[in-house]
Amino acid sequence: MTMRLPDPDGALALAGDYRALAEDALADRPLAHKAALALLHSPDRDLPAVLWAAFAARSHHFGRRVKLCVLQNARSGLCPEDCGYCSQSAVSTADIRRYRLLPVSELVANARRAVASGARRYCMVVSGRGPSSGDVAHFAEAARAIRARCPGLELCVSLGIIGEAQARTLREAGIEFVNHNLNTSRRFYPSICSTHTYQDRLETVENTARAGLATCSGVIVGMGEQPEDLVAVAAELRRLAVASLPVNFLHPIDGTPLGERPTPTVADSLRALALFRLTNPRAEIRAAGGRERALGAAESLVLFAANSIFVDGYLTTPGQRHTDAVAMIHRLGFELEDEPSRDGQSMANVM
Repeated sequence: MTMRLPDPDGALALAGDYRALAEDALADRPLAHKAALALLHSPDRDLPAVLWAAFAARSHHFGRRVKLCVLQNARSGLCPEDCGYCSQSAVSTADIRRYRLLPVSELVANARRAVASGARRYCMVVSGRGPSSGDVAHFAEAARAIRARCPGLELCVSLGIIGEAQARTLREAGIEFVNHNLNTSRRFYPSICSTHTYQDRLETVENTARAGLATCSGVIVGMGEQPEDLVAVAAELRRLAVASLPVNFLHPIDGTPLGERPTPTVADSLRALALFRLTNPRAEIRAAGGRERALGAAESLVLFAANSIFVDGYLTTPGQRHTDAVAMIHRLGFELEDEPSRDGQSMANVM
């Protein structure tokens, strides 16, 4: 069957060489290394064409649907790791709240609030190298309680470095996703962390997949990496066939080793989003932490590559309120998941 490319607003005339990138993504062909680098080095004047290519793949797999996700910082600070970007790390002097594991009742109450705000996924996150057996039991109990009250809510946990047996326990309790970001390339990883390795992170993603969980792993753009590093980690995430891929943008936090780095530019942020959509066309691409600061008034443009966004803040930094996010989504002609489309059907039934 011949595959037809969407032509939003006649953008085909602008696409030029970027049409080939869209065609490769729609055919599930890997993006060539040279082409991926060329995309990241493309001039600002080509941004409309870059976004069109990303939107061709995004719309093919997800239409105009947007999924809202909520993060819950279930244990803050108190972490022995030295990740340079993180306000909760052992080397951070950032002024943040520090507290131990939230009780199950509070995790459930916050899940219910997430559902009331229109969120489809709820991700419980803890600081630390990896979970104890008690941590795993705690989140298994929370998952069962949330499942009983919010049966349609997708559940995700981010607990650090975990083994396959721990992942299986979480799956049996009703957790669907485990998040563990690769963050950057193997080459650049020692520049941002010394207390664990890139291989530790890679093995966690592989452990969750073997346990039957959906994998959620992504990146942080703007930590000082080179374009080659973004291309390398994009290819790694494609090899892993991650189901969910959050793209974060460095939010420099005072008191962290990366606190004085500049925020990624709007153009670089959008090119990176397009790269991850075109290299991982079937993955749920989530515009995540730092997007509000990096993109500013251009924040709405993330929707042309990403089909999912976080709302109501991150672990220790604020974010876009869900009411503002919904208004932004509708203003650009996108629709929330499960929201009736113009003909009265759920978007899930018509795509």
